[in-house]
Amino acid sequence: MLLLNASGCLDALTAPEVAGELDAFVTKTVTPEPREGNPPRRIAETESGMLNAIGLANPGRDAFLERMLPRLRELGRPLWVSVGGFAAGEYAETCAALADVTIEINLSCPNVDEAPESAAEIVAACRAATSLPLYAKLSPHAWDMGETVRAIEAAGADGISLVNTLRGSALDGGLRPLLTRGSGGYSGPALRPVALAAVMAARRVTSLPIVGMGGVSTGRDALELIACGATHVALGTVLFADPDAPGRIRRELEEAARAAGFEHAEQASGAALEPVVNAAN
Repeated sequence: MLLLNASGCLDALTAPEVAGELDAFVTKTVTPEPREGNPPRRIAETESGMLNAIGLANPGRDAFLERMLPRLRELGRPLWVSVGGFAAGEYAETCAALADVTIEINLSCPNVDEAPESAAEIVAACRAATSLPLYAKLSPHAWDMGETVRAIEAAGADGISLVNTLRGSALDGGLRPLLTRGSGGYSGPALRPVALAAVMAARRVTSLPIVGMGGVSTGRDALELIACGATHVALGTVLFADPDAPGRIRRELEEAARAAGFEHAEQASGAALEPVVNAAN
């Protein structure tokens, strides 16, 4: 099992010691052109999580390749590059420019306009452009997660990342949205049950590796994702409040596994699926 960060939740160049506690580092999403992102206010705390409407702010593909990627390689961690775009061709062009990384295709940002092509069409375009490992990051909004995952796998994905944030909103004392955009991606503890259900639905239809994420703040949370079928686990919102989370959660994960009757956390893989399958028969 790999322990990663969720894209956009850790700046490895300003916090290399935190990145060093991970098994791989996932970059913030890279788009072909530079983006300033949405106007502030772009982040707001809620009772059970966090809203963000950053809007894929990033320096653009050329600056990332020329300046940021060489510095990230100096961290000595395997790199996953999150790739975004507003058309299948844009995704594919960025994928073609990368080497010696794993690619996570961001198909689910709730804070920008989406590409007109389907997720499967985007994956297919990226697959034609590169032989690098491709993970597709999906939204929990999919009505039929199993159908979406099947289409993604058929298009050439090597793995699935679940879940990106849910779209949410919150109001201030004057009943106005806290975020300038009005709504944003909702993450944190309240997202965990959604993530568990999405990972379970994906695992029932695919044997591809799954990166489970969404509301992980303890080792028990990570173990539950593994029990639902996740191969790897990513940490998101917790990194904003607890930079020691990777080491702590790694320790807690093994403790939680032993408490649940497993010698190692990986032995819990899929443990939550069998009762559900049996109940349906």
